[in-house]
Amino acid sequence: MSRQGVRGGAAEIIGLVGDVGGTNARFAVAHVRGGTIRLRHAQVLQAAEFAAGATAVSAYLAGLPENDRPRLAVIAAAGPVQHGAVSFTNNKNWRFSETGLVRAAGLDAALLINDFTAQALALPRLKPRELHGLGPHGKAFPGAARVVMGPGTGFGAAALVDGQTAPIAVPGEGGHIGFAPHDEVEADILAHLVKRFGHVSIERVLSGPGLLNLYQILGEMGRKPAPLTHPAEVTHAALAGDPLARTALDRFCAVLGSVAGDFALAFGARNGVFISGGIAPDILDVLDASDFRRRFEDKGRMSDYLAPVATHVVLEPHAALIGSATQLEALRS
Repeated sequence: MSRQGVRGGAAEIIGLVGDVGGTNARFAVAHVRGGTIRLRHAQVLQAAEFAAGATAVSAYLAGLPENDRPRLAVIAAAGPVQHGAVSFTNNKNWRFSETGLVRAAGLDAALLINDFTAQALALPRLKPRELHGLGPHGKAFPGAARVVMGPGTGFGAAALVDGQTAPIAVPGEGGHIGFAPHDEVEADILAHLVKRFGHVSIERVLSGPGLLNLYQILGEMGRKPAPLTHPAEVTHAALAGDPLARTALDRFCAVLGSVAGDFALAFGARNGVFISGGIAPDILDVLDASDFRRRFEDKGRMSDYLAPVATHVVLEPHAALIGSATQLEALRS
């Protein structure tokens, strides 16, 4: 896999890149030369199989050919990076630090970035075939921001804005913004969630566990049995025609549209909103048929502002690895 970039420079940089979340840990060796990124030895590990993040990194590196073991690493992690360290929001047993990675993996240098920072940095390198459009094609707005966001084990978001020499990613913890109901059904869902959790963030609805929350609460509200106990079971049942599961998944898509519109407004993201993460690519037909786009534009006086903004699902599973690879040059210097 190769990615064309816009930056020059002839010397090749080789580094470990990672995309580590609550469920999966993706790793690859990135070769960066003249603005082109090639990923080799891409592998997906199950986070639950490793007691600590450094153990997973060491296991991946141990399987590489000796002559292809990198000395630099950029790891994208699902949590806020502070002072060169990260504790995972949805994997309490894991913690990474840059100094710990250098020591455990025998590296010269390591950099930790937020996983959606990496997703944002990958946006300029994605090809049209790696995007699935939701709604109109949209217009170009020179200088405007882009937003990437999405549900997986948790919910992440970041913006990409133009810098003087290169795009700049603006990270945050958008998944922990409060959930805002759109109608009476969602107001009832919120009331149920408040009883469970107190503060109700977007992530309590828009994530794998959030989909399960919707399924269980809608079953309770409608006095219908809700026997499924895992998010993937709800998705599979919805796609197979189970009425309650499909109702939950439809509601999930509608809320996702509202939240996507909120982030577009917050960042002035008129150059597009991109839905990434592990769930959206598996439910494209449902998203296409859902209220996602209507809810995206349904912002009262600002509906005309959002109408020309394109929305896409990111199909490239290694987008965060590509974004991480763009940061290897900073480590070499």
